[in-house]
Amino acid sequence: MSRRFLVVLAHPLPQSFAASAARTVVETLEGQGHAVDLLDLYAEDFDPRLSAAERAGYMEPGYQPSEDVSGIVERLKAADGLVLVFPQWWFNLPAIMKGFIDRIFVPGVAFEHDKAGGRIVPLMTHIRSFWVVTSTGSPWWVVHLYMGNPVRRIMKRGVAAFCAKSVDFRMLALHDMDRATDEKRKRFLVKLRAAFASI
Repeated sequence: MSRRFLVVLAHPLPQSFAASAARTVVETLEGQGHAVDLLDLYAEDFDPRLSAAERAGYMEPGYQPSEDVSGIVERLKAADGLVLVFPQWWFNLPAIMKGFIDRIFVPGVAFEHDKAGGRIVPLMTHIRSFWVVTSTGSPWWVVHLYMGNPVRRIMKRGVAAFCAKSVDFRMLALHDMDRATDEKRKRFLVKLRAAFASI
């Protein structure tokens, strides 16, 4: 069954491996008959900074996203699948991707505050698949054993679980990117094609 995916890319260099990974994801999904909307945060000059007005109104009833991101909010609402593509820098999200989450995954869009119980009520019930494609400069053992895989924990337990109830979450990561050979990078792209062809 055909679906609509929003693929969000966060890398400043158009010739980057992240950009190649995003193209692979887009081509594979389109090849399966899905509709794909590619949001390149750098190319579209996305401002990741949460403004004073946005922060001041964040906890108020009827919060509305800033006008300059309303178009992106609509693109997210139109999707039933979300794919975030980014490198990990210092075991974390690039600032522009963190800003995307801060400014787009907001009350009334991604969740609602349950003031009675203090909980967060997920609103992205239209998102059925929430996948992350990433790379790390560090080896697998550093990311998993030493650092505890912080990006996976944040994305799965924090963002996905709180905003999209019972969502299909998956993270595909290329480790030791700083020393990866061309052959290793190509194998990862083949892995991406196989994974996204299965959706």
